[in-house]
Amino acid sequence: MQAPTPMPPAKRSPRPAVAQKAIPPAAWLGLGLLALMWGGSFPATSVLAAKLPALTIAAFRITFGACFLWIWTLSRGKPLPRDWRLWALFIGIGAVNNVTPFFLISWGQQHIPAGLAAILNASTAVFGVIVAAIAFRDERLTPRKVTGVLLGLAGVATVIGLKALTHFDLTSLAQLSLIGAALAYAVGGALSRRFLTDIAPEVAAAGMLSGAACVALPLALLREGIPDISLTLPVVLAGSYLSIIATGVAYLGYYRVLKLAGSGNTTLVTLLVAPVSILLGTVFFGDVLPLDAYAGLALIAAGLIVIDGRLVRALTSARKSPAQPSAQPPA
Repeated sequence: MQAPTPMPPAKRSPRPAVAQKAIPPAAWLGLGLLALMWGGSFPATSVLAAKLPALTIAAFRITFGACFLWIWTLSRGKPLPRDWRLWALFIGIGAVNNVTPFFLISWGQQHIPAGLAAILNASTAVFGVIVAAIAFRDERLTPRKVTGVLLGLAGVATVIGLKALTHFDLTSLAQLSLIGAALAYAVGGALSRRFLTDIAPEVAAAGMLSGAACVALPLALLREGIPDISLTLPVVLAGSYLSIIATGVAYLGYYRVLKLAGSGNTTLVTLLVAPVSILLGTVFFGDVLPLDAYAGLALIAAGLIVIDGRLVRALTSARKSPAQPSAQPPA
């Protein structure tokens, strides 16, 4: 029996490129408001850091932020979680994602300006790429991501400066504490993705802050006691802003923008927070940052843009696309 003549292999049509989700006007407004809320958290922390110890600031922010989120969440008809294992996760992840970075930021800002803290905090997305590559198989470190990470780390090193590392003092330690906060955020984000993806975002946020409060409140009372502070108007306003606006409302706004614009577009807020914080620190505190800080911010921003990849892809596509031939009249 003669074997059938093999059919020529079918030509595979190239896979269409997946278009990045367009950002609607409402999402741009949301991104701007998020940048204002999170950018304002650093000057607000500076106000409190001049009056309160770091753990107390973290506990205050976490506890009142959790109260606000639960009021919002329960009023929307979301059920209160009853599984003790889920609450154990809330405590563990809250300790990493909220207690640790809030404490490190509050302590660091006792020694460095708000704008500098915000610049160092922008490295969260850079560390997030590294942590995700370690934790998840679908988050490989591609050459583009490696390039972006190296740019971001170079930016961090530029901000800190060689002098700060060779002549170690409280300012150097404060800058490293902000790097630690960024790393804690990155690890906390990976833990949230691993264990909390099946939970409504509002419930997950409120639960994490509640679990964090179970850690932060006892630690603050044991280590720092009940603070002896006069509730001046700046302290009340800064504390209310930090806990309600920059934590509670910002969480809700973040998930709203995430739904409107997608995760890739929502990461753009990382590029906006530091400039807002620098501007507010300059206006309200007269902060003057060294040129190294701005150079480092530029490198971190470049790293985030490379990691995001859209601008790189757009430039590459423009370079590879052939020029359209001009129409010639018939001879």
